[in-house]
Amino acid sequence: MIAAVGVLAAGGTSLALATTGNAAGASTTAVSAKASSGAGLADSHKKEMAMELVSSAENSSLNWKAQYKYIEDIGDGRGYTAGIIGFCSGTGDMLDLVNHYTDLKPGNALAKYLPALKKVNGSDSHSGLGSAFVSAWKTAAKDTVFQQAQNDERDRVYFNPSVNQAKSDGLGTLGQFIYYDAIVMHGPGDDSTSFGGIRKTAMKKAKTPAQGGNETTYLNAFLDARKAAMLTEAAHDDTSRVDTEQRVFLKAGNLNLDPPLKWKTYGDSYQINSLP
Repeated sequence: MIAAVGVLAAGGTSLALATTGNAAGASTTAVSAKASSGAGLADSHKKEMAMELVSSAENSSLNWKAQYKYIEDIGDGRGYTAGIIGFCSGTGDMLDLVNHYTDLKPGNALAKYLPALKKVNGSDSHSGLGSAFVSAWKTAAKDTVFQQAQNDERDRVYFNPSVNQAKSDGLGTLGQFIYYDAIVMHGPGDDSTSFGGIRKTAMKKAKTPAQGGNETTYLNAFLDARKAAMLTEAAHDDTSRVDTEQRVFLKAGNLNLDPPLKWKTYGDSYQINSLP
């Protein structure tokens, strides 16, 4: 989903500092002693940082845990977009999420909307949903079981597949994050504008490290393919999460995605000074 550009949410986690406007005078602390041991995003500290990086683009805030309650129609043809990863009523992942939540907690506030979610899947329709569903989502978001269900589906559908693919391709922490951010926006499919298709396009231009290629060269090819895919959709035609975030880290040679990190998405400035 596309981030709503505006004032950044206050109250981010102790892991990071969010700033708006001119960040030139912001102080930078030393990198935490808990630096990555080479585990990539499997390291819990690096995974937490990845969640904040994605949230800066998805929700204009580093406080990703505040997004369980998020829900709106952003006009991209996917119906409602909601939660920590942008689950959509029109693409099936919201339906899967509510099914999982209902398995964990039958009779929850969203269970009665399962028939409507099945009907609108594949469209941008709000039929059977509407304001009552939006209210029920926000109520459910206070439930730790629903929060866990969102975490579970994020990992099952997006995080684990993208990170595992990145590791298979011989990519380090930055590459794993680049794959993860791509699958969040474009989905796990194989068409030209989905994650699988973007990866195939990149591999036509450069070899992955696992194939004997240069990691930086390959990641630049992947970001080129990602940007081209974004530009095919009006809702995603602001490519700053590639241009002024991921490409910044890549140009700096920060393949391990070590803080301190400074970047911009949709005109807003952010920084992460250290790992938790």
